[in-house]
Amino acid sequence: MNTTQVQEQVSGKKIGDVILDVKNISLSFGGVKALTDISFNVREHEVRAIIGPNGAGKSSMLNCINGVYTPQQGSITFRGQEFKHMDSHQVAVMGIGRTFQNLALFKGMSVLDNIMSGRNLKIKSNLFMQALRIGPAEREEIMHREAVERIIDFLEIQAFRKTPVGQLPYGLQKRVDLGRALAMEPQVLLLDEPMAGMNVEEKQDMCRFVLDVNDEFGTTVVLIEHDMGVVMDISDRVVVLDYGKKIGDGTPEEVRNNEEVISAYLGTSH
Repeated sequence: MNTTQVQEQVSGKKIGDVILDVKNISLSFGGVKALTDISFNVREHEVRAIIGPNGAGKSSMLNCINGVYTPQQGSITFRGQEFKHMDSHQVAVMGIGRTFQNLALFKGMSVLDNIMSGRNLKIKSNLFMQALRIGPAEREEIMHREAVERIIDFLEIQAFRKTPVGQLPYGLQKRVDLGRALAMEPQVLLLDEPMAGMNVEEKQDMCRFVLDVNDEFGTTVVLIEHDMGVVMDISDRVVVLDYGKKIGDGTPEEVRNNEEVISAYLGTSH
């Protein structure tokens, strides 16, 4: 029995087959190499962390996965389908959602309307029918609003549903950002530093929501996170980047004891 199987038995979580396969990805901007020959996979229903120092290439890797960047070399395969010059919209339609390190919420709009904007990919009625709210368009809007209300309940932000997002504390805005991504009903959710800038209590709440998304929704999660305590607590496997190269990949315990990772990222004192 391998380490991953042991971890599955301890956690009680059933992790499936590979859902996302990243092979030999290289990305350059002019003469600057952001990523060099990076390979790793993500298994269905796991929480997969990507860690590394600032400038290691973590966000660039997520940008390749969700179509913001097109790598010069390598391939990315999702459920057996290889990405070929796909943009972010096409990747989202396939079932990959994303939050960003820097919030891009509509600050003047309510919590409900911000999360509702994440349902755009699911809306089939044309703009004219939506504006008039007639026939199928009205029924469809009611269905989507019910889905959004369930997410609001799940994230425990019922009291703020009509509040403009710009008036909320930073930690709650991060929660709304997560809700908007969940509204897409993604199969794989990419989280770019979901706990950056949070205090201890806010981090604990976000950890709980990430684990609940993974457990209750069955969503596969790939996250970038600097807080090593968080990474070690909630991740099933961790891939470590440094200067655009992969220097470690395995369970949290394996990564914690990897000498190259300790030297490059954790520091010898750990």
